[in-house]
Amino acid sequence: MSFSADSPFAQAVMVSPNRGARVGGDLDTLILHYTGMPTAQGALERLCDPAAEVSAHYFVFEDGRIVQMVPEADRAWHAGAATWAGSRDINSRSIGIEIAHPGHAGGLPPYPEAQIAAVTRLARDIVFRRAIPSPRVLAHSDVAPARKEDPGEGFPWERLARAGVGHWVPPAPMRDGRFFAMGDTGQPVEALQAMLALYGYEQPVTGQFDEAMRAVVTAFQRHFRPARIDGVADASTITTLRDLIAAQPA
Repeated sequence: MSFSADSPFAQAVMVSPNRGARVGGDLDTLILHYTGMPTAQGALERLCDPAAEVSAHYFVFEDGRIVQMVPEADRAWHAGAATWAGSRDINSRSIGIEIAHPGHAGGLPPYPEAQIAAVTRLARDIVFRRAIPSPRVLAHSDVAPARKEDPGEGFPWERLARAGVGHWVPPAPMRDGRFFAMGDTGQPVEALQAMLALYGYEQPVTGQFDEAMRAVVTAFQRHFRPARIDGVADASTITTLRDLIAAQPA
């Protein structure tokens, strides 16, 4: 069954059957993805294939064309097993945008200008219509750090923030100083884990810098401190996290 596009920036509707009813009443999150496939057409077809059991609300081509696949009122199947700020059914409370891009497997090429301009317009429209708080404009890797890398460290989050979309502070400069990495333990690690959890990441406070924590730190770096993606909580990473927490809207 067809439907009318929710956003004025969607030029077409291509219905995906992969959708369902939302559970609960909070639609307060926007998740950005890359397709991670060689061609846009192949990715779009997969998102509309019942056998694939995946979908998103919107799809953005490299040239900036936007297709809507699932009504915003419905639950699309884009985030999978994901968590943010204690919520586990991220699909029920989010809108998903898939961006046609070959991803890390395809060499992580720069996003085309026309595509980023279109994503910015679409995201701005969604967050203003839906009153989505800036800290809840997230990467797929933020909500599923152990599984996902998209939309990757090459995505221009700062540009979206300048347009009023998402939460951003200038990354702290790279410098020497104390850092935490795999195998470290103790109260300072607990404090960092508590900061990551306070911001929204699924990060238990155990005092152990384990593989799960390394994945969370890596996801944070991809989004907020992309100069070096290594999963090591260096001074720049920790300071950027601190600044983001301090700059959160009331």
